[in-house]
Amino acid sequence: MTLASAIDSAEAAVDAARELAARFADGAAERDRERRLPHAEVEYLSDAGLFALTVPARFGGPDLPPSAVAEVFRILATADGSLAQIPHSHYVYLTALRLAGPEELQRRIFDQVLDGARIANAQSERGGRTVADVATTLTRTPDGAHLDGEKFYCTGSPYAHLLAVLARDAESGEQIIAFVPADTPGVAIADDWNGLGQRTTGSGTVRFDDVAVPLDAVVTRSPAVSEPTGYGAFAQLLHVAIDAGIARGALDAAADFVRTKSRPWFEAGVDRAQDDPLVIQRFGELTVTVRAAEAALAVAGQAVDAAFATPGSDTAAEASLAVATAKVLADRAATEVPSALFEVSGTRSAGGDTGLDRYWRDARTHTLHDPVRYKVLHLGRFTLNEERPPLHGVV
Repeated sequence: MTLASAIDSAEAAVDAARELAARFADGAAERDRERRLPHAEVEYLSDAGLFALTVPARFGGPDLPPSAVAEVFRILATADGSLAQIPHSHYVYLTALRLAGPEELQRRIFDQVLDGARIANAQSERGGRTVADVATTLTRTPDGAHLDGEKFYCTGSPYAHLLAVLARDAESGEQIIAFVPADTPGVAIADDWNGLGQRTTGSGTVRFDDVAVPLDAVVTRSPAVSEPTGYGAFAQLLHVAIDAGIARGALDAAADFVRTKSRPWFEAGVDRAQDDPLVIQRFGELTVTVRAAEAALAVAGQAVDAAFATPGSDTAAEASLAVATAKVLADRAATEVPSALFEVSGTRSAGGDTGLDRYWRDARTHTLHDPVRYKVLHLGRFTLNEERPPLHGVV
């Protein structure tokens, strides 16, 4: 029996996510405070089948649509914004494999995923002129190939069985993806991530020193990112889900704090903080912000589903535009609501022992992943000039 057999529908995936989110919520603040990596919690996610949601049906997987995966991410993020980030690269690179990988490599890796394997990214680098520059090199040899380079922001790497390494082919200059077992000689994973937020994502350094890679584990990246596949829209949809989840988690935490720990302001003339009309008004405004982000996420999820079901320029463009819209709204919700949490909850909420600051820190860190001002730019270009979003994998 494979792990994915535990989940055979979107409803089952959502139910599993809700059960685990409830379990994870209690220890989230402590994990963040102590920066204790959630190895056990990640194993629970694997055991529940939540790393195998998109494995194609022809390989025995549940083959769930992007909208279902996004809802799982949103639910997990309400409890722990770090934990929800860990599977992100896993699903992005499974999509790249599905779009660009040869059948035999797909079968091999999807079988591993069904048996519990997890993938982390080794994509970004810190030394280039822009984030798009790749210096890590794949050098072909008579007996295969070798990787050399250094990566950072390798989210999920301490928990991974496989690393999806973005590199430049020394011969062709093309960008490739190499799927490398994390325990391959020459691979060094450093737990040196020290971010303001999302402190337990394991987004540190991975080094590759003459790492042997079989050529049948290497995929050319361009078919996934330069064609209207919906690849970028799906990756961004999951970021939207994390932001929307953090915002909802912060709103629920604020409401609970006001009901159970806050004192009313003396001028309100009420006995309970939750009856202060100005506090109620503010909660109403914040609820609109969160529900707008959640609604936009749902619309975007449907658009990405359509792009996957019926690939083409029209569906891919609509998916990117819908996700860009949702990204802007979720970004605003994720940064505004965790900040307003303290505004509505009062001085007691600022105590270091409450752990409430993690919502803002997680949101502030996660929303830096890629700037929403460029989402707004793409939306404006389309509205004014009917110019479709670019195909580069980040929109």
